Amino acid sequence: MKVFIFLYFIGVLTVASLLHQQPTLEESMQRGKEIYTDFCVSCHLAEGEGVEGTFPPLAKSDYLMQHREASIRGVKFGQQGELVVNGQTYNGIMSPMGLEDAEIADVMNYILNSWGNQSDTIVSTEEVAEIKK
Repeated sequence: MKVFIFLYFIGVLTVASLLHQQPTLEESMQRGKEIYTDFCVSCHLAEGEGVEGTFPPLAKSDYLMQHREASIRGVKFGQQGELVVNGQTYNGIMSPMGLEDAEIADVMNYILNSWGNQSDTIVSTEEVAEIKK
């Protein structure tokens, strides 16, 4: 019985520690909103609607939902060339923003969970760090 109580206590501490270390989606999105306002809003606009034919929409974006890794890579390293978003082809250039991996995770969590988008999982700093050019 003492072993069970000890293992239970260790398990609770481990889970509490992990939860404390990982930001909640809400906290990440709040930071991401600030980053979006500083770096993204001038092209993709306040509600993520983009500019038809020029800057793709982030709101209700099928591309973001279907191409998570490519979307993160685009924010991390910049992007150019054709992509199709909600049935419309865009062919422009997005320069890299110079964001840290944690900032990219936060802005992606904001984008992936705003304006009609809903992600099943939180974007972590570790996930962003694993993405290479």
